[in-house]
Amino acid sequence: MKSIFSKKFKKEPYFIAELNTSHFGDMKLAKKMILEAKKSGCHCVKLQSWTPDSLYSDNFFKKNPISKRFFEKYALSENQLKLLANFSRNNGIDFSSTPYTFREVDFLVKKCNPAFIKIASMDLNNYPFLKYISKKRKPIILSTGMGTLDEIKKAVKIIKKNGNNKITILHCISLYPAPSKHINLKNIITLKKEFTNLNVGYSDHTEGVEFAIAAISMGASVIEKHFTLDKKIIGMDNHMALEPFEMKTLTDSCNNIFLGLGSLNRSLSRDEILQKKKMRRSIFFNKNLKKNKIVKLEDLDFKRPGIGVSIDNYNKFVGKKLKKNVESGKLLKKNYFI
Repeated sequence: MKSIFSKKFKKEPYFIAELNTSHFGDMKLAKKMILEAKKSGCHCVKLQSWTPDSLYSDNFFKKNPISKRFFEKYALSENQLKLLANFSRNNGIDFSSTPYTFREVDFLVKKCNPAFIKIASMDLNNYPFLKYISKKRKPIILSTGMGTLDEIKKAVKIIKKNGNNKITILHCISLYPAPSKHINLKNIITLKKEFTNLNVGYSDHTEGVEFAIAAISMGASVIEKHFTLDKKIIGMDNHMALEPFEMKTLTDSCNNIFLGLGSLNRSLSRDEILQKKKMRRSIFFNKNLKKNKIVKLEDLDFKRPGIGVSIDNYNKFVGKKLKKNVESGKLLKKNYFI
């Protein structure tokens, strides 16, 4: 499988559909979601490699038995993850997952061959885990929710120190949904300046598509967004996920914005250069003038189209003598002058 880092991010961003638990443990639904994610313009689907024991302590579940039943119901088995990884590949879309234990990392790498390993925001400061994942030599996507800039720097340093430079950093706000006042999209610019040799993207936990689209204009080259087939169903994060038609709106809009960003260099396209001839002004005579007449500014007009002498050269002809008669409305030409 090609690495996402083989993509130059010149033609379009890389879109990740986060399926999370919106499959509700139903393999048929999960497969349908994968197909719909591809149709919606996504390059990758991402799942979660957790079990109840991966995330919470026994004491937590003793106090929250309903939570344990929820996690047990929606957690995917290793076999299910492998089947979905193969299904994704067979249908031309990348696969990944977020592991939470060493065992889950091993299984993901050995049996699922992911396009990358996703490190959740909660593990930004889990240094033994970062070291372990780094040594797998797989591309890493690192979410940064709840993290300070110093914590992000330290995490990246540890990953690099352990031999992995294939890192994408995602600006992320770990609130579900994340309110507008806390999004702080300008952090994408900060991360790009701080990590000049790394890809920077955005993991979007807001409702709607506008912040992901805006993130592209800030320089994001990877967008991760929660995905569902029906947001009306009650479930973990399902209410803030995008349905297929919304995801298609997001990917199309982001691609258009990405294409329109261009470069920092001020340059004109061939089409715009041709447009000059239609929209810029040329110099015309506004009255009949006789041979040997000294041309004054009031003898000239400046009108479209821009097919003749450009208006910015008018002073080269004011005060010059004509060598032939000219008619009102005639386009000024250099060879009319002595």
